[in-house]
Amino acid sequence: MTTILEMRNITKTFPGVRALDNVNLAVRQGEIHAICGENGAGKSTLMKVLSGVYPHGSYEGEILYEGEPREFRTIADSEKLGIIIIHQELALVPLLSIAENMFLGNEVAKYGIIDWDAAFARTRELLARVGLKEAPTTLIKDLGVGKQQLVEIAKALAKKVKLLILDEPTASLNETDSQALLDLLLEFKSQGISSIMISHKLNEIARVADSITVIRDGSTVSTMDCRTDGVSEDRIIRDMVGRNLADRYPPRQPKIGEVMFEVKDWNAFHHLNSQRQILKNVAVNVRRGEVVGIAGLMGAGRTEFAMSVFGRAYGRNISGEVLMHGKPVDVSTINRAIDAGIAYVTEDRKQYGLILDDDIRQNIPLANLPGISAGGVIDTHKEREIANSYRDQLRIRSSDIYHKTLNLSGGNQQKVVLSKWLFSNPDLLILDEPTRGIDVGAKFEIYSIINKLADEGKAVLMISSEMPELLGMCDRIYVMNEGRIVAEMPAAEASQENIMRAIIRSSGRTHEH
Repeated sequence: MTTILEMRNITKTFPGVRALDNVNLAVRQGEIHAICGENGAGKSTLMKVLSGVYPHGSYEGEILYEGEPREFRTIADSEKLGIIIIHQELALVPLLSIAENMFLGNEVAKYGIIDWDAAFARTRELLARVGLKEAPTTLIKDLGVGKQQLVEIAKALAKKVKLLILDEPTASLNETDSQALLDLLLEFKSQGISSIMISHKLNEIARVADSITVIRDGSTVSTMDCRTDGVSEDRIIRDMVGRNLADRYPPRQPKIGEVMFEVKDWNAFHHLNSQRQILKNVAVNVRRGEVVGIAGLMGAGRTEFAMSVFGRAYGRNISGEVLMHGKPVDVSTINRAIDAGIAYVTEDRKQYGLILDDDIRQNIPLANLPGISAGGVIDTHKEREIANSYRDQLRIRSSDIYHKTLNLSGGNQQKVVLSKWLFSNPDLLILDEPTRGIDVGAKFEIYSIINKLADEGKAVLMISSEMPELLGMCDRIYVMNEGRIVAEMPAAEASQENIMRAIIRSSGRTHEH
């Protein structure tokens, strides 16, 4: 097999950080090549070097593509040769149609006038190749994330792609959409298109990859040939984190006390459609020192429950009672919820959790500004002290506390969000998908932080779509489906099968009152 791409000794330095250190990568013609590594290992940086986002001259090393040395100064340079990158944050314009997005900057025109008939015909043809039946005039905002992803891929096909790069392509997709996307990659492979897939979903990699390159701390650790090497998940994880994760979840001896947080008879209706009940008589409790999970499928109402309890950040016509330490508390606004001792770590850290343009020092005290001020004035010395202390405690990897949160890896951004809420000194922490989009090594660190909080006597309520995570971390698990709690089980009785069984048995029955 010929090699379509070779990257040799790529080194890229940012002020104070060596992001890539002599990385080597070789991709064969018509193969699916997976790149694995923890967040912050340098995977995305490497792809930005390849696609010309970081232009030739801003890095050391060389790129050979189709056998020739290449010097890409812009994305357009690499796209001309058929190297197309699809980033994790999709680059579509929501208020334009599929067809308009498909040929944006690449319009089908005659004599400077857009030929809409040709554009629509070509769009239909490309959508068919990725399995979409939508009309070319459909607006992007009216498509789900899975279909938007497929539009991005169709757009790559419009540019005559030879090497398709996908950065965490299934991170925000459900199981069905993920499978469809992987099938599509296999289909492309049969047509001779090469793909590079950055992912930390090892089961997906095992399904489609021909080769795997593991990057750790900006260096290439290993390259494995899946066809001959018999690659195991454990080996990939070992290479990614540089240690054996015999135990993905840190051990803990629970010391569980009295009930600290309780919700009774909680109901809420959709924030736009007041006829639609989203939460139905939900009742849960969490004891001191206990980690309690809420399992459920997407759309079960778990995030809506957390947000409605946390200062009514979601829903309307909310009713029910919240008790802390056995006494009813007022959680009708976010400030009152914080005053009652509740913190909520959102699943969308970029949009709701952080001010990305600010540095670590400014983000950490946000939920408790009185804690660093006197007479309404911020004490900058105290602000620095607090930020440094959390940076050390939670091992936030950054050049210093003046590092912009935008430029941190996902795991480190999540640690900044956790620091922010820990500084508000809550009794109850609600963690919504606390490790979403974070690699294996950083997950272990976040789990250790959660265990430490429980050991300090805090109550933790954890929502996660990853069942192994709930089973590995929680003392007790509630199962939620269609807005109701449909089961509760101690850790000892909980298994993926029991949780799924509870969800499936309850489905469709919840409409009978």
